[in-house]
Amino acid sequence: MKALKAFFLSRLLTEKILLAGFLLILAIWGFFHVLRDVGRFGVDFRNTSMILAAQKTSLDGRANTEAKVKHALSQLDPSRTLDGAHLQDDINTLATMPNNSIEGRPDEPADQFIVHSVQFSVRKVDWSTLQQFYVALSKRAPYITIEECSIAAERANPLELDATMLISSVEIAK
Repeated sequence: MKALKAFFLSRLLTEKILLAGFLLILAIWGFFHVLRDVGRFGVDFRNTSMILAAQKTSLDGRANTEAKVKHALSQLDPSRTLDGAHLQDDINTLATMPNNSIEGRPDEPADQFIVHSVQFSVRKVDWSTLQQFYVALSKRAPYITIEECSIAAERANPLELDATMLISSVEIAK
């Protein structure tokens, strides 16, 4: 430390000012670096706190959610629930329009039921035919439901539509 002090004192005044300015710039740069890290920590802390609060709320409401699921399942008629194959058959029966395709999705098992899903796509269909399909499908609710739906007009003919739907059914696990 004494050598550093002797080195500094032996310099010309302009060199001392430049060295002091350089050290000041380094100190300010270090301060802002630490300040940025503290700010990042604060943001991470807030985000983690919000996630933990949401998880706690979800876990606190678990019993209530399970009770609602049990009540909803008690309202279902097990003979009307569908497995994956019957879901595809029913959609195929309801979809009287040409240019359609049905792709099975992986099943989602839960404690008391299994959710089966299919991706249903139809091309070049008019609005009334699509609406008739929706009405026929909605008559099967809550055993068959549309979870996602995307409808777009054909570029060549805007009166024809392309539709993609994620359709699901519930099967009570036995």
